[in-house]
Amino acid sequence: MRFLLVIFFFYNQIQAQNYYVYVAAESDDTVSLIKFNETEAKEVERFEVGYLPTEIEGPHGITVDPNGEFWYLSLAHGNPFGKLIKYSTKNNEPLDQTTLGLFPASMQISSVTGLLYCVNFNLHGNMKPSSVSVVDPETMAEIKRIKTGIMPHGSRISYDGLKQYSVSMMSSELYEIDAITLKVSRKLNLSNKMNMGKSMNDKMEMKMSEMNHSTIKPTWVIPHPSKNIAFIACNGSNEIIEVDLENWKISNRISTGKGPYNVEISPDGKYLVATLKNEGSTAIWDLDNMILLSKIKNTTSVSHGIAISSDSKYAFVSVEGIGGEPGVVDVISLKRLEKISSVNVGKQAGGIAFWKMEN
Repeated sequence: MRFLLVIFFFYNQIQAQNYYVYVAAESDDTVSLIKFNETEAKEVERFEVGYLPTEIEGPHGITVDPNGEFWYLSLAHGNPFGKLIKYSTKNNEPLDQTTLGLFPASMQISSVTGLLYCVNFNLHGNMKPSSVSVVDPETMAEIKRIKTGIMPHGSRISYDGLKQYSVSMMSSELYEIDAITLKVSRKLNLSNKMNMGKSMNDKMEMKMSEMNHSTIKPTWVIPHPSKNIAFIACNGSNEIIEVDLENWKISNRISTGKGPYNVEISPDGKYLVATLKNEGSTAIWDLDNMILLSKIKNTTSVSHGIAISSDSKYAFVSVEGIGGEPGVVDVISLKRLEKISSVNVGKQAGGIAFWKMEN
């Protein structure tokens, strides 16, 4: 019996995978590398980022290149403009940098063009249309700045690498950029009234209200890995909007609970995961049947970002915390629908990116 237990123990050790994610702490100017061994998450390394020791420069967005050799970080606060920093995954040392717009936020690299697309959130600027910066990661030169909507925040690239999608929080718009031509190819207004067949008077009223503030506040967008649809987290209207990308129209609205902020889809296309920022929880849907499977309370308050492992087994959720509380990364099993580990990181944990898995 003891012999069988020993064999079972070593079999599990051999089969166990290690997962690695990077997470940024906006109020601490640090980034942490987290390792998860399918049982426990640990902070492998925490390192300072930024260049001004007396200022909080606000690491916000983070992404890893498709080959896993480099990771990129947006320093959002700036004087006045933010920066994009390139790091090596070998030693987490900075390699190069470039200046972008006001408050650069989320970003991703196209596997087809090799270019990095980063939205300029413009949080501290005037309420006017902002942009997407297109950067060559090899030279770290901004090659184009594409005008979009007011306060673009969440952005993701289609799985074929040919389209970049972003949502503008204060003008309630979804933008599609052609990754090859570097031009806006389509724009969709996400307002409740504009897309529900209302009268012309209703549409005019909606346009007038849009000049002030959006009531929908779309904060994130994720295209499906295999279907021609995308999902948008609407922080102001407490819903996720499904968009039919082929016909370029809203195809469904999903009630979520308070303050959906980030939304991601597992690579196998089975699960839709959203952080509910105002509830401090994470919600998981079965995409085949569009059924809410579970709503899981996070370790602390203000749930933020999501990174899903490449094998679709785990969701890594960054949780900001309040005041002087440390940030947290919660690990949620998408199979068991439960939180199985958590680890403290720097204050106001936000941007999070999956790096790799290995034996």
